[in-house]
Amino acid sequence: MNQSTLDAIVVEPSITATSCVIWLHGLGDSGAGFAPVVPVFGLPAGHAIRFIFPHAPEQPVTINGGYIMRSWYDIKSMDLHDRADIEGVLASELQIKHLIEQQIASGIPANRIILAGFSQGGVMSLFTGLRFEQPLAGIMALSCYLPGGEHLPEQLSAANKQTPILQNHGEQDEVVPLFAGKMAFDALNNAGYHTTWKTYPMAHSVLPNQLAEIGQWINSLLN
Repeated sequence: MNQSTLDAIVVEPSITATSCVIWLHGLGDSGAGFAPVVPVFGLPAGHAIRFIFPHAPEQPVTINGGYIMRSWYDIKSMDLHDRADIEGVLASELQIKHLIEQQIASGIPANRIILAGFSQGGVMSLFTGLRFEQPLAGIMALSCYLPGGEHLPEQLSAANKQTPILQNHGEQDEVVPLFAGKMAFDALNNAGYHTTWKTYPMAHSVLPNQLAEIGQWINSLLN
């Protein structure tokens, strides 16, 4: 997997960007799935936040009969402890780190970058953010789980031990059960991470009022 091939939709602010949100989509989606939500965040006029919506690579997905789709990693079973193909997770982590490093090279420091994701993308935002070796502004994990179930990733970076983490989950989520997200929250909370957990009356999706609250969280960290 070539580190330089992660294509993305970039939504620039009206003024020169001084901060950035990298938002990772879910299985079978693309960056185009979430790119339209930026106006829903209700950010103040004249904000300086660049939004990047990368496209996951296309690869066969075992639980979908080997069908080729955009995916951050293969899903081999629905068992939480064996759901994420760790080799695929590590390969995507390299690509996402490269994307963060490109932003740093462009003049936006790591502590002005939020790494966010939904579902499979949320798994990747947690995994990559917890292991990233510079402090990020925030980590957001929507409707997702930890690759190791109740276990945090190996080789955690002390740089992001104090980083604010936002976790949201749908109470009627039929794809990633609520308990899977709560398990991730408990693991992070018990390890002393600064994580906030909130559930919403929804399935495996996002709601307008949730996005507005996410916008407030983003603005509080990057204003």
